[in-house]
Amino acid sequence: MRTNFKVSFYLRSNYENKEGKSPVMLRVFLNGEMANFGSTKIFVDKSLWNNTTSRLKGRTAEALSANAALDSISTMLNNIYHKFEDDESLSLDKIRSFFVGKDREYTTFLPIFDKFNEDVRQRVGHTISKDSLQKYSVLRRHFAEFLIYKYGKKDIGLAEFTPSVVQDFELYLSTAAGCAYNTSVKKLKALKTVTIYAQKRGYLLHDPFLNHRFHLEPVNRGFLTDEEIMKIANKELDIHRLELVRDVFIFSCFTGLAYIDVSNLTPDNIVTLDDKQWIMTKRQKTSVETNVLLLDIPKSIIAKYSHKTYRDGKLFPILTNQKTNAYLKEIADLCGVKKNLTFHLAKHCLIYK
Repeated sequence: MRTNFKVSFYLRSNYENKEGKSPVMLRVFLNGEMANFGSTKIFVDKSLWNNTTSRLKGRTAEALSANAALDSISTMLNNIYHKFEDDESLSLDKIRSFFVGKDREYTTFLPIFDKFNEDVRQRVGHTISKDSLQKYSVLRRHFAEFLIYKYGKKDIGLAEFTPSVVQDFELYLSTAAGCAYNTSVKKLKALKTVTIYAQKRGYLLHDPFLNHRFHLEPVNRGFLTDEEIMKIANKELDIHRLELVRDVFIFSCFTGLAYIDVSNLTPDNIVTLDDKQWIMTKRQKTSVETNVLLLDIPKSIIAKYSHKTYRDGKLFPILTNQKTNAYLKEIADLCGVKKNLTFHLAKHCLIYK
């Protein structure tokens, strides 16, 4: 069945909101018939509207955001049309019902986010870490708080989830939420993962991140010199908790393993091949197999803690990451190291001798 389909936008210039902006309205044409789908909920400065292109003129932030949102709506409607174009019952009412969500399993975004998080929860311990679940749980809370803060709404309709919403969320993260720039970018990347999940399952019929580019600013995490590392390693510490944290930190400096990977080590990960001892493990973050030759200092640290059995059969009695980093700051003061000592720094101080 051959059909003709068209999406059209026009400006309702005889109406203005409190900000003096007019709403962009939506019309859909099918086989010579036309239906008004109402407001797109996109408000623009009427002086920027181009009646010929049905888009905003120029490349201001407002124009780019509004045009991207209109493109997203147009793409969504065209996707609906192509989904049903061979259906003899295709009509403007059917397109409208699917567009507003009446004929879809999900009509708003947060229930999809909840489903995504439940899927993540089921994969924890297999292909996903607890940290990833925590990341998406916090992101879901931030996005819900943003919707209330910005729009006074507890959820957002799928058709309303346009690129302008992504831009508003980006601004919210860096201002009201007080996130650093790179933190905001990482949260947006995580949100895009959720929207891709929704698109692949047919819940979301457009891309809210259309034309959105991510850019992380380079971060200088610093490093310790060999002299500073050995000063920490050789320091006499009378407090057991500081001694333990110091030992595990030095172990990481000599193996390059992250905090979580050291925490997961058991005696079974220590393997002897050709009279040499190796750590054979899998990095939790990437699931990549890693083999690390044990040098004298990390071997002596393993021996130091080998006389006891620790919880869950672990190699070391690791403290929490938060406590570990707090105690590392004490250790830095005691050793006269004038740097921000964190466990993450150990990964950037790998020693090969």
